[in-house]
Amino acid sequence: MSKPKKHSVGAYLFILPYGLIFGVFVIFLLIISLGLSFTYYDSVHWPTFVGLKNYIVLFTQDLDFMQHAFPNAIKYALIVGPGGYLLSFVLAWILAQLPRRFRNVSAIILYSPSLTGAVLISVVWRTLFSGDNRGILNYYLLELGLVNKPVQWLQNPETIFWIMVVVGLWTSMGIGFLAMLSGILNINRELYEAAYVDGLKNRFQEIIYITIPQMRPQMMFGAVMAIVNTFNASGLAVSLTASNPPPEYAGWLITDHMNDFAFARMEMGYASAISVVLLMLVLCFYFMANRFFGGKKDA
Repeated sequence: MSKPKKHSVGAYLFILPYGLIFGVFVIFLLIISLGLSFTYYDSVHWPTFVGLKNYIVLFTQDLDFMQHAFPNAIKYALIVGPGGYLLSFVLAWILAQLPRRFRNVSAIILYSPSLTGAVLISVVWRTLFSGDNRGILNYYLLELGLVNKPVQWLQNPETIFWIMVVVGLWTSMGIGFLAMLSGILNINRELYEAAYVDGLKNRFQEIIYITIPQMRPQMMFGAVMAIVNTFNASGLAVSLTASNPPPEYAGWLITDHMNDFAFARMEMGYASAISVVLLMLVLCFYFMANRFFGGKKDA
């Protein structure tokens, strides 16, 4: 009975450094943020307890949140989250079919946009969607005679959000994409051979009955990363439009609203309440994803 106990103590010692870092920089900060959400705090004076006032104001009086930030964030997450997730899996599967040399180069190319900051990303996309005849898209539309004058893509509230969606999908090939690629490459090839012997007919059945069940942990990880990344997106509309807030709050997300109150208006208590609401949203979507991919890996 002593050996398992010693082994468990050793395991705890190995995870202790990570546990301390996680506890201090995640759990402890979450508790502080939750506590501040019940206060008025301007980052200068001592926090003043206000109870549920921040949450009541947020859901009953803050029209910018209820009419713009909240619905925009939900819509953005429902489009870019599943879209980027599906795109990550499809591209990972395609790369897995390529020779190793081409696969590695292609993976780096697809992964690199996720490492680029929103400001640098906006430089590229503002050039493409610039509202004058020097913009790449406007230039070709004018040359082809499809429009008579340059289209103000980044000043039109009806197009700003969809440009954000395109940029979000372009940058969605992140760590979740690499995890899926790794999961596909580590599947035992003998399973495919045995399945074809047993009557498997095509690649689609191969994906449904072997690939996805055998990489459920990677699929779950990819889903979690997609949820976190979509709800954590911020500053993209501001960077694209060079306006804060963007025209008619188009593309204004919950994180933008939170950062505005935290760092522009210095209302840290109210910003903390927004962050708690955002955390609850992320957890809700996480539990939904866990129902699909959180089960044990099939034997």
